[in-house]
Amino acid sequence: MSFFSLGFLIISVLLISGTLTGAMRGYAMKRLLDLPNARSSHQIPTPRGGGLAVVLSFTLASAGLYWLGQIAFELFMLVLGALPIAAIGFWDDHGHVSARWRLIVQIASAAWSLYWLDGLESIRFASEPYEVGWLGPVFAIFLAVWLLNLFNFMDGIDGIAGIEVVSVAMSSHWLLVYQSPPLLGGASAILLTLAAAVGGFLCWNWPPAKIFMGDVGSAFVGFVLAVLALQTSSEGTLSLAVWLILVGVFFVDATVTLLRRMLSGQRWYEAHRSHAYQHAARRWSSHKRVSLSVLAINLCWLLPLAFAAVRWPQLEPVFLVCAYTPLIALALWLEAGKQGG
Repeated sequence: MSFFSLGFLIISVLLISGTLTGAMRGYAMKRLLDLPNARSSHQIPTPRGGGLAVVLSFTLASAGLYWLGQIAFELFMLVLGALPIAAIGFWDDHGHVSARWRLIVQIASAAWSLYWLDGLESIRFASEPYEVGWLGPVFAIFLAVWLLNLFNFMDGIDGIAGIEVVSVAMSSHWLLVYQSPPLLGGASAILLTLAAAVGGFLCWNWPPAKIFMGDVGSAFVGFVLAVLALQTSSEGTLSLAVWLILVGVFFVDATVTLLRRMLSGQRWYEAHRSHAYQHAARRWSSHKRVSLSVLAINLCWLLPLAFAAVRWPQLEPVFLVCAYTPLIALALWLEAGKQGG
């Protein structure tokens, strides 16, 4: 795919996503109004479900990429596994769907995508492949389910989920192109398409948000990033360690918060507002400042470490520890998982 064609695709997806988000807002104002409560980070009624625009524009563009021969059939089938997750998320945005049914759909979608990866019986870490047998598919399904849920957990203030997806997708795209300069198709093109689809929505979600992403979008984008991480690590282009570095802010905040809530005897499965980013938003009285801080950490701290991990893969564990140590310290300093506030 030429740079001109790729540029045209990205601009088109941005415009389509932005237009669909505006249309979705009109629908959501009547049917999907999110009213503030004790666990909310917003103070005025705001419509949710805007992530449907991301789902539609991204899926349409992915189909176009496949039709043009820019992505393989297996990769197209891989990302289509996210559609059932978007469907049940949209249902949940309209009314509560039990966690059991959501989990069943998530595991089934992860298994579907894993099928198109031909399983994951070996994992590459620190430039060395390790045969893991049946534990590979189990690990892959667990990782996909955890990543999609942590994006759902972390989508709690204006702009933060959109900023995370755009910066992680663009960073991983750049790292793929760095390794293979002519590479403008495959996972690289899918990542740019995802960034554009979320970018169009972000224009409406930027603080103060006019519409929220909702479960339809947050779980969808988390799953797409998860299966792309599995796909690129399976083919040896970007390792899982590099991906874990890139999503470090979300991974650390969600994990530290969950562990602290579990260890302190809280009802960890209930909705709350005790993530580090939520504490930070209340301390600073600003969603924009927190979201921009996430962007700064992603670009100025995590991307250079991810690049270093790509450049010197044998030192991946060192760079992963370097990335996560200050993030864990920051999450603890912001009292992630602590009740109250």
